Amino acid sequence: QVQLTESGGGLVQAGGSLRLACVASGRTFSNYAMGWFRQAPGKERQFVAIISWGGGGAYYADSVKGRFTISRDNAENTVYLQMNSLRPEDTAVYHCAQHRLPTTFAVVPSEYAFWGQGTQVTVSS
Repeated sequence: QVQLTESGGGLVQAGGSLRLACVASGRTFSNYAMGWFRQAPGKERQFVAIISWGGGGAYYADSVKGRFTISRDNAENTVYLQMNSLRPEDTAVYHCAQHRLPTTFAVVPSEYAFWGQGTQVTVSS
């Protein structure tokens, strides 16, 4: 059974930075694309960033491009999200997710079969 555990959320002032981490277990981590998604109260889950299984490809939502960086360490079964220049509108619960199929890349949440419990990020103005 795949388990994903996020950490690193918290309260930060606008303009600040946070680094989220997600540790995975249960499948060969290096075979699967990983993604970060977020959900604010009353809103649908939103794509943030995804990274390919080898780490050579990444894709970002326009709203975070240039401010957030996704990376992964396949030796540690961990994916990261470095968030800089945070804004109040970045406030949400951030979830990591693992794609349902090996060596496949997608931004659609429904393509991701396994999800972490989420970590709260709150950005104050």
